[in-house]
Amino acid sequence: MLSGRLGLETARLPHADRHGLIYLDRGRLGVESGGLAFACAGGGGTPAGEYVIPHQSISLVMLGPGGSVSQDALRLLARHGVALAAVGEDGVRCYTAQPLLPDFSHLARRQARLWADEKKGRIAVARRMYALRLGEVLPHRDIAVLRGIEGARVKENYRLVAEKLGVVWNGRRYDRADPTAADLPNQALNHVASAVEGAAAIAVAATATIPQLGFIHEESGQSFVLDVADLFRDDLTVPTAFRAAKAARARPDLGVERLARRMAGEALRKASVIAAMIDRIKTLLEEG
Repeated sequence: MLSGRLGLETARLPHADRHGLIYLDRGRLGVESGGLAFACAGGGGTPAGEYVIPHQSISLVMLGPGGSVSQDALRLLARHGVALAAVGEDGVRCYTAQPLLPDFSHLARRQARLWADEKKGRIAVARRMYALRLGEVLPHRDIAVLRGIEGARVKENYRLVAEKLGVVWNGRRYDRADPTAADLPNQALNHVASAVEGAAAIAVAATATIPQLGFIHEESGQSFVLDVADLFRDDLTVPTAFRAAKAARARPDLGVERLARRMAGEALRKASVIAAMIDRIKTLLEEG
């Protein structure tokens, strides 16, 4: 009845053949001549201009601050199985994301099978996560023992990074009832950790995996998101947080939260961390 309208008669490319992610901000995402178009005002991560978006060859659109989307664009994205996530600048928050509706379910099914097998599958993935973080395969098969080893390594990593960057570190302290009561390094760690968790939430949405089924974290509704974020704690979260704390001490007028989020966003963008997180998820859940 609506032949040609919004390109609905065209076939969808499988996600395995797509290019992945695209970040758009400060503009309007709509439809022109049956294709996805973005009119950007500039001033953010996307230069000003008119863009034609190859919706059939991407898996996820990250819509940043100042972005808006039309209903026609949402319908076009849904038809071609492209997810849309409303995110913070450079992907430091994931505010909401429509279901990806991908043409595959193997990752979610594999995750569910591994998670349900508490004695073998769940601990196997947890050991894989610790191996990726610690650079060695630990022989232990008790999650409490693994958490204890990881906790000791994290404390030592805090100390070494703080010493390297010249930041005074008196240990990890955080009062949820009064977050601002913590010293600058602890405040910076909270803000950068939230930013990395936002990126992990985007990666989980992009892979259509199940946020609630974590392998190390268990109680949170975002347990798997926290698992994925922790894979980048040592190499990204902690160094970025301590650099932000050092910068905030030198420039108190800028505020530690602003500096931490800006520096975290820059680190996420430069290292293509969300794409790396997607690859890590696939590695963790692969067969064998």
